Amino acid sequence: MSEARVETRRKTAPDKSDLDAVARQEREAKKSRATMAVVAVGFIVIVALFIFMVTRPPAEDPKPVSLGFSLNSFFQWLGDLGPIVQIPIVLIAFGAVVGIILLLIEYAPRSGRGYLVLRVAACFIIPVLAFMLLRPYQGAVIYVVLIAVILGGLLFYADLRARQGAGYLFQLIIFSAPATILLLIGLIYPAIATIWQSFFDKTGESFVALENYIWVFTNPEGFWSVVNTIIWVLIAPTFATAIGLAYAVFIDRARGERVLKVLIFMPFAISFVGAGIIWKLMYDYRQGEQIGLFNAVVVAFGGEPVSWLAVEPLFNTLCLLVVFIWSQTGLAMVILSAAVKAVPIEQMEAAELDGTNAWQRFVNVTLPGIRSSIIVVLTTVAIGALKIYDVVAVMTGGRANSTVLAFEMVNQQQRFQSYGHSAALAVVLFLFVVPLIVFNVIQIRKQREIR
Repeated sequence: MSEARVETRRKTAPDKSDLDAVARQEREAKKSRATMAVVAVGFIVIVALFIFMVTRPPAEDPKPVSLGFSLNSFFQWLGDLGPIVQIPIVLIAFGAVVGIILLLIEYAPRSGRGYLVLRVAACFIIPVLAFMLLRPYQGAVIYVVLIAVILGGLLFYADLRARQGAGYLFQLIIFSAPATILLLIGLIYPAIATIWQSFFDKTGESFVALENYIWVFTNPEGFWSVVNTIIWVLIAPTFATAIGLAYAVFIDRARGERVLKVLIFMPFAISFVGAGIIWKLMYDYRQGEQIGLFNAVVVAFGGEPVSWLAVEPLFNTLCLLVVFIWSQTGLAMVILSAAVKAVPIEQMEAAELDGTNAWQRFVNVTLPGIRSSIIVVLTTVAIGALKIYDVVAVMTGGRANSTVLAFEMVNQQQRFQSYGHSAALAVVLFLFVVPLIVFNVIQIRKQREIR
């Protein structure tokens, strides 16, 4: 056999190191699948135990499952103290919690028997303490211990089998646990509870199916809140972005650019309550001497004063929209001005050499270059318009069919104690916000792919 054929066989034959790498990848894949299966089964068991714990009938004379105190009792005790004493106690408690978290993040993942013991103890003790401190379920000590033991065992098992080595997964979970818990308690749980509440009556006891949602789209208060919210989300972002872009383009070429930008941005620094009070004086209407600017002008020209905020349908909503657009234009201008300045000057010069005028350069060069910033401004202002409350509450109080979803949601809960209607309005508002968020996420992903 010639040397060329021997060399060719050596090149085509699989290397032993390649075979070892393939075998190692297969073993890691099997190990990962086994770990995921064990963790999935464990979490199913935990969920089942938790459901049994919170739905089982109450026992007679139950004993609290706690350490003798809970967070609730701690805050009650803290509330009985003086303000001067409360501040150092809160700082000490906060520092202790942060110190424990940093200890677990920095030291527990290290190699060594002592750090291994620390991880094992944390995996099993922390869940027990969490259950006992956050909510002392009465008569449920067995459930609490079982959930804590299974949860700790899963964490320790997954940590040992982590691809990056023992200690990595533990560090990752401890680091992200505070934010995750806060999201679950402050966002996920309230959202699920609100959706569930929307199918019950105002007392929260009788199941009424979709009656609350039918009320939203048929009752005048609910119907006008939906219609006005749609008007807000269509008009406010469009005009605020268009005016902000015009300011950004023209002020960049004007003298005193900084002063002008400060003056235009100033309304954004005013709270919606303050802006509402200012503009309510502008729209003010009375029978005698007019103190509102608009009616003073109308009367000066021989006209009759107009109750601007009571003119319906929709005109009073447009008057409220002016306030919101006035306050949001400064934000749009600042963001779009920075985007306009970031457009490469070479592109503008090349377009100018091609014989294009200023408007053509703006449409064909500037706008495509700042598209991502325009999307950010539109979605930001749109979400702000969807959850507007202060302007409506201060200027009209929702009267004359000027209410919006966010205001009517609070109004139904606080004024009429109708929790079912309030929850349904909140769900409808959430459904309006979701498409904007999804659209924004899609645009961000497209930008990342381009980069």
